[in-house]
Amino acid sequence: QVQPVESGGGLVQAGGSLRLSCATSGRSFRGWNIGWFRQGPGKEREFVAAITWSGGSTYYADSVKGRFTISRDNVKNMAWLQMNSLKPEDTAIYYCAAGGRPRIRLEGEYDYWGQGTQVTVSS
Repeated sequence: QVQPVESGGGLVQAGGSLRLSCATSGRSFRGWNIGWFRQGPGKEREFVAAITWSGGSTYYADSVKGRFTISRDNVKNMAWLQMNSLKPEDTAIYYCAAGGRPRIRLEGEYDYWGQGTQVTVSS
């Protein structure tokens, strides 16, 4: 079992920045891909970013490329999502997830999910 726990959400003005953290407990962090997903008001949950277990490859949704950066530290068992140039459309609950299967952009490939952290971007 792996239990991700997110933190760092909050209220920010458009153009501002936030850094989300994902800490894991239980099974070792090493060996798990980490993905960030989000669900905005009235929307389906969507892929945001992911990083492979080794940190060697990263993936981003087109909507956040150039603005968001995902990273991880397998010694600290933590991952982060740095969000810059935030837009009102980024308002959502953000979830950290852990999975071990290869289709890293698909939410169905992740077995363990955090409780979510709210990000609100005002105009």
